Amino acid sequence: MLGRREVTDKKVGRYVWLTYQEVYDSAIRIGAAIRSRGVNPGDRCGIYGSNCPQWLTAMEACNSQAITYVPLYDTLGANAVEFIINHAEVSIAFVQDNKLPSVLSCLPNCSTNFKTIVSFENVSSTQKEEAEGLGVSCFSWEEFSQLGNADCELPPKRKTDICTIMYTSGTTGEPKGVIISNRAILAEVLSVEQLLFLTDRVCTEEDSYFSFLPLAHIYDQIMESYCIYKGSSVGFWRGDIRFLLEDLEELRPTMFCGVPRVYDRIYSGIVNKVSSGGVLKKTLFQYAYNYKLANLENGLPQEKAAPLLDKLVFDKIKEVLGGRLRLLLSGAAPLPRHVEEFLRVTSCSTLSQGYGLTESCGGCFTSISNVFPMIGTVGVPVTTIEARLESVPAMGYDALSSVPRGEICLRGTTLFSGYHKREDLTEEVLIDGWFHTGDIGEWQADGSMKIIDRKKNIYKLSQGEYVAVENIESKYLQCPLITSIWVYGNSFESFLVGVVVPDSKAMEHWAAEYHLTDDFKSLCQNSKARKYILDELNSTGQKQHLRGFELLKAVHLEPNPFDMERVLITPTFKLKRPQLLKYCKDCIDKLYSEGKGARP
Repeated sequence: MLGRREVTDKKVGRYVWLTYQEVYDSAIRIGAAIRSRGVNPGDRCGIYGSNCPQWLTAMEACNSQAITYVPLYDTLGANAVEFIINHAEVSIAFVQDNKLPSVLSCLPNCSTNFKTIVSFENVSSTQKEEAEGLGVSCFSWEEFSQLGNADCELPPKRKTDICTIMYTSGTTGEPKGVIISNRAILAEVLSVEQLLFLTDRVCTEEDSYFSFLPLAHIYDQIMESYCIYKGSSVGFWRGDIRFLLEDLEELRPTMFCGVPRVYDRIYSGIVNKVSSGGVLKKTLFQYAYNYKLANLENGLPQEKAAPLLDKLVFDKIKEVLGGRLRLLLSGAAPLPRHVEEFLRVTSCSTLSQGYGLTESCGGCFTSISNVFPMIGTVGVPVTTIEARLESVPAMGYDALSSVPRGEICLRGTTLFSGYHKREDLTEEVLIDGWFHTGDIGEWQADGSMKIIDRKKNIYKLSQGEYVAVENIESKYLQCPLITSIWVYGNSFESFLVGVVVPDSKAMEHWAAEYHLTDDFKSLCQNSKARKYILDELNSTGQKQHLRGFELLKAVHLEPNPFDMERVLITPTFKLKRPQLLKYCKDCIDKLYSEGKGARP
């Protein structure tokens, strides 16, 4: 059922597996042990750590006892963990070994309701003493398991009971606790089953899923719950992005869920490899690509579009991803059209792009595999959800125009029940039973939805023009010279500026042309390099039909990628704009001075 890489003397080996019976027995014992600590149905249990068998076992232990589990984002840090423990009134928490210090450090500020910590594996005597000195008991996984028994009576559960309170990292403010019921989880899992039954094929015991996205996020959690429902296997990555492909090749999964940033890296890696393969290989690849693309556009399914060319050309790409992949899923943000097309053609797998939020319990729209015209969209609403558009006059979006555009609003059985202890925020977004997502969509003629904008990330420039920066950023990201971009504007200025993470290889090529031997960091400070990147970005923007006031006046080249360690992006790689502004404040001020004609 659950597998992870075996590590012996710091050497990583094959995947070793726990059976369904072993995981079930462990979950029942752990659940009984939780009850022995005075935690009752409806109370809250935290889970803090990277994806692993213990994370899922702790979750199922909570489910067995009707205890609400509260994921603690592995990337939010101790302050957010402290906030969530107190806000959700967590009584007990399961914590990965390397996260114990951050939890122990926040104990003095945690409520007295928090009484128990259970390590995913071991706990030192020093850590036990530190916790006990603050009134908290600390157990190793094995010690805690001994407190329970396999014959305990399980309490009744209701569909309306709270299954989980899932705190979203958010792009602004404090985390919000999204309340999700048992009914919502069950309906979402069954909607995945129905979708695969109608459009592809359902999972079986022969399928395996690669657990890579955070289990603390609804996207991965629903997929793993579906795998458990179908008796499929779940293999966990080892937690190091450098070895992601190694883990994939060893596990050889049939299903993979990713976010656009991950797929974009896969795309870039394949394109670079093809480009360096010589004229003959490039010509063969391009012929095979165009031939298969034409067949897909003409309605042929993936397996019939070009079976011979799949074996001769594209099978090598499939092998990089393990060799058995049949289903790729993308969510969390819109997948660039060129990346989606490329993967549909070359991966030898069906790819389905979806749209969802924590508040919708994961996917609420999904494109239909093998329906190629849905490329570039997030597809149609799933059967558990109703969707409509609401006009946004300030942005010029009319839900009743010939091409309907507006804010996406949702209602249905998979919607959340509200924000924990934040009725004010709940009332802001749940109006007459409709959840207002803040995302701007465009209905397509075939009934699918295209995400085109974000209602909240809008700047009004000093001349009165509105600019939607997420849409602008998506256009600029098609420039091959950059890997990330943050576009900024405000109502006191008449133009936009940007902070850009350049592609290191592109910078090296540029430096070679000018016979420069500077390192990457120094090149980012080179004024000619900045002008080169700015000109190329605006050239890309013009080709993408950006308006004059949407073009950039100045850019800063940032050598370090936006990362979660500096809290500049969320766990799903969305930009955290307030934090970026705080981090880059001096830089932004200089860019505006430069853009107005002052010397940089």
